[in-house]
Amino acid sequence: MKEVAQEEQVFPPPEEFKRKAWVTDESVYDEAEDYQSFWEKRAEELVDWYQKWDQVLEKDPPYYKWFINGKLNISYNCLDRWIERGQGDKIAYLWEGEEGEAEEYTYRDLYREVNRFANVLKDRGVKKGDVVAIYLPMVPELPIAMLACARIGAPHTVVFAGFSAGSLRDRVIDAGAKHVITCDGYTRRGKMLDHKSKSDEAVDGLDVQCIVVKRGNNQVNMQEGRDFWWHELMEEAEEECEPQVMDAEDLLFLMYTSGTTGKPKGVMHTTGGYLVGVATTMKWVFDVKDDDVYWCTADIGWITGHSYIVYGPLALGVTSVMFEGTPDYPQPDRWWEIVEKYGVTILYTAPTAIRMCMKLGEQWVDKRDVSSLRLLGSVGEPINPEAWLWYHRVVGKGKCPIVDTWWMTETGMHIITPLPGITNLKPGSATRPFPGLKGEIRDAKGVVPQGQKGDLVISRPWPSMLRGLYNAHDKYVEEYWSKYGPERYFTGDGAIQDEDGYFWLLGRVGDVLNVAGHRLGTAEVESALVEHPAVAESAVVGIPHELKGQVPFAYVVLRKGYQGSDDLKKELIKHVSKVIGPTARPDDVLFVEDLPKTRSGKIMRRILKNIASGEQEIGDITTLKNPEIVDDIARKLRP
Repeated sequence: MKEVAQEEQVFPPPEEFKRKAWVTDESVYDEAEDYQSFWEKRAEELVDWYQKWDQVLEKDPPYYKWFINGKLNISYNCLDRWIERGQGDKIAYLWEGEEGEAEEYTYRDLYREVNRFANVLKDRGVKKGDVVAIYLPMVPELPIAMLACARIGAPHTVVFAGFSAGSLRDRVIDAGAKHVITCDGYTRRGKMLDHKSKSDEAVDGLDVQCIVVKRGNNQVNMQEGRDFWWHELMEEAEEECEPQVMDAEDLLFLMYTSGTTGKPKGVMHTTGGYLVGVATTMKWVFDVKDDDVYWCTADIGWITGHSYIVYGPLALGVTSVMFEGTPDYPQPDRWWEIVEKYGVTILYTAPTAIRMCMKLGEQWVDKRDVSSLRLLGSVGEPINPEAWLWYHRVVGKGKCPIVDTWWMTETGMHIITPLPGITNLKPGSATRPFPGLKGEIRDAKGVVPQGQKGDLVISRPWPSMLRGLYNAHDKYVEEYWSKYGPERYFTGDGAIQDEDGYFWLLGRVGDVLNVAGHRLGTAEVESALVEHPAVAESAVVGIPHELKGQVPFAYVVLRKGYQGSDDLKKELIKHVSKVIGPTARPDDVLFVEDLPKTRSGKIMRRILKNIASGEQEIGDITTLKNPEIVDDIARKLRP
């Protein structure tokens, strides 16, 4: 288990942090073994209900229902109750535009806007149960629209603004949405993007109405009878809208995620259990307090944004930063400027972004005062130890615990994560399952021994778990509940558990190579490469080999000051062999300027694999934030 054993450093919680933390005693894990009682207590503590549940959990594997017959409204829990408790003037969102525009929304401001837009939706004919599609960039109207939908009982499906017209159209059709909320345009790295034209292409010929936010002030075509300006509809809207009483198991939202076939699948999340899960993890994992300024850098178009920019923070009355732009525009210190400006205390971001900041250089962090930070978080993919240590040292100045969280669209909330007041941290490990949850590493023979790779399986239900795939029962069973049975959720990720019970995530099982009969996680090889001082970032894929079946092929982004050469290539191959073993040595290394990534920061290894394997069809690149890099890489490999 060299990939785990090589990192011996352990970081206990700082004493001062531990003294003030919400969770300060390991006994919470033992108490949570009675997991139904544990979640019932959290539901009583953190959520306001119109009617209490009759039963905590109803099992009908592979379907599970929580808080049976409990009644609530999420919009009420995120807004009304804070005003009723005298906290209406507390800031909910500090919004920062790409060009430096700034707006503040108090909980009362948000309440008024949500109520007005809820009335707009009702006036447009939206009823309880109608799915509304939201196709907006990171502007305040996005959470306002989500909360307005939740207020009237209309499930929303948010489509990431960077997705193509075809991606939006597929989701609108699959969800049966009759209303699309979009905008005229918005800037990305200083360039105006015509968002309305994409929306028009997506809904062409469909029976839908479009509500258009004026963000870019660019010239757009408004089709009479179909398109309506947000600001004009809001002018006449009433500021009071009674929240709809919702059942705990009523659908809150659909989130479309990539399927194994390439066709998006609509993950269903319901109301009561989802809110209990995200509110509990928001409080315990981020240790969030009343005076914190919390910033999750994700886009709301992804599950991270749903759970930990909108519903989790607002359900706890937290002040959040919401940012429209990118980390390095107009200058590489943009993020750190925002941390300094707002006194951010909790920062939650992706390993890809951390590695990007590493590549830019620590001088950009040091240029700004980031001393307000007290907790750091990581999300999106396994974080390699090198990036973890840089994040801890350069951004956290050695004093901030890092909560490295593993979860996914389908889980709704954190599943494997440290609790910062009690967990001894190991760089690169997501540590242990959250209290009340149970994780296992399995293969076809059963639970594997410690130190052995296998599939990560969750063997106990949790309240914010998905409730199925929209109109796709067979796919739901096949994808998640067939490999290990209807009572063990197969995550699709590989992992190792060490002697302390800590989990080390290895990425998607599809990203595991079989080199001469040896299973090898691509994340392991990538981590070894990034340990080398010349390497800022890497992506490893498997390519066919006549003798070994598969061999690793490495794409490498170098840090500033380093040049790609045959000598450096040989040095990196030798380095991987030394760190992991000769089985892992890359067959070749290609030096590239950047890697193809989605806006959420995930590296599209499928595309890289197709390029390295010489496939004629590279695959869909419409979801990439940097599609131009694909041709650059292909030309480098085959000039």
